[in-house]
Amino acid sequence: MRCPFCGSAETKVIDSRFNEDSFSVKRRRECMACGARFNTLETSELSYPRVIKTDGSSEIFNETKVRRGVNRAFEKRKITTDQIDELLQKVLTKCSQYPSKEIPSSAIGEAIMSEIILVDQVAYLRFASVYLRFDNVNSFTKIIENLEKQPSPRMIKNQKKINIDE
Repeated sequence: MRCPFCGSAETKVIDSRFNEDSFSVKRRRECMACGARFNTLETSELSYPRVIKTDGSSEIFNETKVRRGVNRAFEKRKITTDQIDELLQKVLTKCSQYPSKEIPSSAIGEAIMSEIILVDQVAYLRFASVYLRFDNVNSFTKIIENLEKQPSPRMIKNQKKINIDE
């Protein structure tokens, strides 16, 4: 790692620890040439499959598009950025572990929907309305009827707490 102050390649690691997200390592370094100290953040570089869109064309996997879609779904909802980051990490991990070198865009959408529904039903409905291209009220009605049959994320969390305490 080069020193950001003098450009020397001679640096040593003083301290290492996992970052809060536990998917990266934060290192405290010292330059052997100028003595300056600085932090680095190391993350693993994942390789994603190419995305096959619904029209048959393909494109490079774009993490920003996934992040943007999820953030829009959770806009003005009571959810922390840590929860969103955790959800995104699960989705990105699923995508990076896809068994083929090409992943259909529908598989990415399904992965996102399967994670969002566990966190917030309104965000799920928002994402589904765009992803499934709702064009009338009946589309909303059908998915709301399905959501009403399922327990809410809060009920699932409370059930888990009850099971732990028993």
